[in-house]
Amino acid sequence: MKRGDDRARPVGHDPARPERDTALRRVSREARPFLRARTGAILRLSGWSLLEFAQTFLSGYGVARALDDGFLAGRPATGLLWLAVAAVAVLPSVLAARGVFGRLADLVEPLRDGLVRRAVARALSGALGRSGDVSTRSLSQVTHQSEIARDGWAGLVLTLRSFVFTAAGAVTGLLALSPALLLIVLPPLVLGAALFIGTLPPMAARQRAYLAADEAYAAHAGELAASVRDIAAAGTAGRTVAESRVLADAQLAASRSLARWSAVRVVALAVCGRFPPLLLLLGAPWLLRNGLTPGGLVGALTYLTQALAPAVQALMTMLGTAGGRLVVVLDRFTDAPPPPADEPAPATSDDAPPPPRNPARGAPVAELHEVTFAYGPRAHPVLDRLSLAVGAGEHLAVVGPSGSGKSTLAAVLAGTERPTGGAVRWRGRPARPADATSVRVLLPQHAYVFSGSLRDNLRYLRPDARDREIAAMADAVGLDTLLSRLGSLDAAVEPDRLSQGERQLVALGRAYLAAPPLLILDEATSRLDPAAETRAELALATLPGALVVVAHRLSSARRADRTLVMDGPRTQCGTPAELLRSSALYRDLSGLWEPEEERRLGEERAIRSTPPPSPV
Repeated sequence: MKRGDDRARPVGHDPARPERDTALRRVSREARPFLRARTGAILRLSGWSLLEFAQTFLSGYGVARALDDGFLAGRPATGLLWLAVAAVAVLPSVLAARGVFGRLADLVEPLRDGLVRRAVARALSGALGRSGDVSTRSLSQVTHQSEIARDGWAGLVLTLRSFVFTAAGAVTGLLALSPALLLIVLPPLVLGAALFIGTLPPMAARQRAYLAADEAYAAHAGELAASVRDIAAAGTAGRTVAESRVLADAQLAASRSLARWSAVRVVALAVCGRFPPLLLLLGAPWLLRNGLTPGGLVGALTYLTQALAPAVQALMTMLGTAGGRLVVVLDRFTDAPPPPADEPAPATSDDAPPPPRNPARGAPVAELHEVTFAYGPRAHPVLDRLSLAVGAGEHLAVVGPSGSGKSTLAAVLAGTERPTGGAVRWRGRPARPADATSVRVLLPQHAYVFSGSLRDNLRYLRPDARDREIAAMADAVGLDTLLSRLGSLDAAVEPDRLSQGERQLVALGRAYLAAPPLLILDEATSRLDPAAETRAELALATLPGALVVVAHRLSSARRADRTLVMDGPRTQCGTPAELLRSSALYRDLSGLWEPEEERRLGEERAIRSTPPPSPV
């Protein structure tokens, strides 16, 4: 077994132990004591949910009585009264929403707090037991995975609660109308639910098998792309083709198996949602001959179409999507301790230290030589004789107070503003507008997204990008959530329906695919949360070109190889550690203020060095 497989084993995993100990079983063992300790919160939530039970019961029962005792009996006033009762019953369930969400917090927030405590305890244990090494996986669990678990658990509780009390209200109503209705309605519901639940374990297994086969084929294809010349020279093309065919066949078999189980899930949904009303209509003559009234028949249809079918559909959809993701994420918290120190995980927290980078830089991609820039002939210079070189593979952050000239520097470096003095060079030659598109990409704070497909938006700077490359980019930059929400790369993008953060992610993914020699981010991650910003910046930093980030959070400077501190025309450049020692402004921005005594001495030196005013 590969080393990565060894790391994925849960704590105490025995190689001889049967694989029946699945993620669902591990999570269930952890969930039982958690739920037992919160029995009171569950009971309070159920108490508020009884109002939804009453509303569901009266919706069908009121329709039945309105027909039988009112309209069909020649008493329209009675019929209207029963319909009014069914309508008014909706109001208490709406008012109960506040109580439901209040009790929901008693179940959801303790889960998140417990997961955060577990991740922090694991990180501290790893740090104490492994000479101070803290896994960045724990940081991901604290910031990102715990929020996924919190949202998934909240959605599951709400959906399950709604299903239980809606189904109970509908079944009670059917019993009140005629017990014979259950003989027709319950069998397809039970059969469909059992069929759906039976698909959950094999679907998860097939999904994992498909992902493994896809990753294996992608890795094999990547190796081939880099070794075509060697394969031709060694005459091993036949063996290589055979290996590729085996991997492709494995991927095809896994995808077909996954598709078959997906079809079974569709059948289960159809059995639960479509068969009960159909069977009710087919059995209507028999039911009417055995005492069911016409109003009862319409009331039963109301229960099936307005209550049971939507509740079953919502529950199965939740279990099939968010439920599976919730189990996977929770299982990560029951998994093994952090990976070994020689294989650190990527940082996903705003304060997480960056992975070590090669300090050696390549030839300069962009250079500023004694550059001066001012907005007008008599204006004070924003840049004053600034010299700077950014090498290939280097990550440079630019920080400073608002109005210190950071965006101006980005514009001059990108060639969109011409300096009033000095020279700008790209790849050793004077910067020319004709070379701009082949050398640099500048991403401003407000990202440009146009109406069209997601694929066209992402391939805007590189039209020949393949779907496999787009998928790898989405995973690296953090676009997978948006891609999942839209459904596919061919989904239509409406800019007004995207958040500012989603627009920025699209622009960042576009730049990642283009991989320009010089990439400049002018607060292009300002609408992302710290974890998403970290993930995107670390992904862009792996590109071979130079990365310049005009930062709005100081954490961007901590991830960079060098940082340029700007305070108007005064600048200072160095590593974060060097700037903490030499730059008072950087220490101020970091929250590390100078000691009081040093500040006082600095003020005295400034006063002594100031010439006295000339007499009037």
